Amino acid sequence: MELVTIVTRDVADRFRGFLASVMLEVAPCTYISPRMNSGVRERIWQVVSDWHHSDPVGSLVMIWSEKNSTGGIGLAHLSVPSKELIELDGLWVVRLHGSG
Repeated sequence: MELVTIVTRDVADRFRGFLASVMLEVAPCTYISPRMNSGVRERIWQVVSDWHHSDPVGSLVMIWSEKNSTGGIGLAHLSVPSKELIELDGLWVVRLHGSG
């Protein structure tokens, strides 16, 4: 189980209500769970993903510990443009998809 953080921006109230029901809202639009297993994390992300795809307003980003990913960080996002975490000459940077 790992710490999971989700940050929202300009999303409908139902996102915030749902996330507050399953995680701690430690600051406005910032939700954490100190010990969440991957199954629960994936289910929560599936719910918000389905909602976002039917009403693509605002953005969400989820961060968690992921040993086999760049920097040991798992990153999922719902926004335009999408982003990915990459290692570049020993530094971790965020690259916008489609920006080469």
